[in-house]
Formats: sequence, structure tokens, C-alpha cells
Amino acid sequence: MVTGAALSDAAALREEAWRVAGAVVDPEIPVLSIADLGVLRDVTISDGRVEVVITPTYSGCPAMNMIALEIELALDKAGLGPVSVKTVLSPAWTTDFMSEDGRRKLKDYGIAPPAKTAGRRALFGVEVVECPQCGSSDTVEIAPFGSTSCKSLWQCRACREPFDYFKCH
Repeated sequence: MVTGAALSDAAALREEAWRVAGAVVDPEIPVLSIADLGVLRDVTISDGRVEVVITPTYSGCPAMNMIALEIELALDKAGLGPVSVKTVLSPAWTTDFMSEDGRRKLKDYGIAPPAKTAGRRALFGVEVVECPQCGSSDTVEIAPFGSTSCKSLWQCRACREPFDYFKCH
């Protein structure tokens, strides 16, 4: 918890609120924070009240209510309340918002990260997906959906391991 003069001005409060909110993890992929995913869009301070703006990875993402609750709890625990969390759909989230650190964490967790830029090739499944286990690009899609709807299920022909691919969008 940070208190006192360090948080007396809005800029310091905003910076601390951003740090605390950004550390909230995605409930479906617990190695990623919402800052890693690029879901955290903005933090504003008005009259001492913190407002956090988030964007879902897709419009029906079931994790968003849990993420909003976790943000409120984290900021309250840090003594940064009162807090409101606003969900915005525009501009739409794309995998381009994911940080390089987030992509690395996904791969280390065994999930192939999305291509570096979203585009038609990625949307229509003509991209090369590297196996997160052995790094081979000799892979094949098994199913368009993996353990969650934002992932597809792939298999590596080299090491024979199945793996999730975080779909590019």
C-alpha cells in the first residue's frame, strides 16, 4: 500500500493506480497481466477517484467481469479507492496491443504467441505457427478452438506435442 504525500498529486496517484491495476492477471492465462495483454487502456483520476478503462480481447469474453472485480479489489487493497472500472469496445483490442514481454510469457507457458501484427493472413489461417515446445514451424491446426475461444489447438509434426495458439486478431 502506498499512502501519503507520494500520492497527493494526481500524476503520482495515476502512476501507482496504473501499476497496481496493470498487475492484475488474466484469469484464463494466469502468467499474463492485463498490462501484458494490452487490455488495460487508461487510468484517470478525477476528484481523487480512480477510473480504470479496459477493453475485452473480444466482445463476448467471459473473463472481463472477473478482471473488473480483480482491479477493484487490487486498487482497494492498495488504498487507492474509490475505483470505477469502465469497459470500452472502441478501439477494438487486437493482438497488436500485447507486449513483447507478454508474448515471451505465453511461449514460456507453452502457448504459441500470436503473430506480431494482425492482418488478413492471420485471420484466414495462412500463417506459420511455431511450436512453443521445440520451435519447429512444421505445425498443423487440429481445431479452430483450444482451451478457450481465443485460442486454437495445434500440433507439432516434429515433436508431436499438441499446443494452444493464441489466435491473432
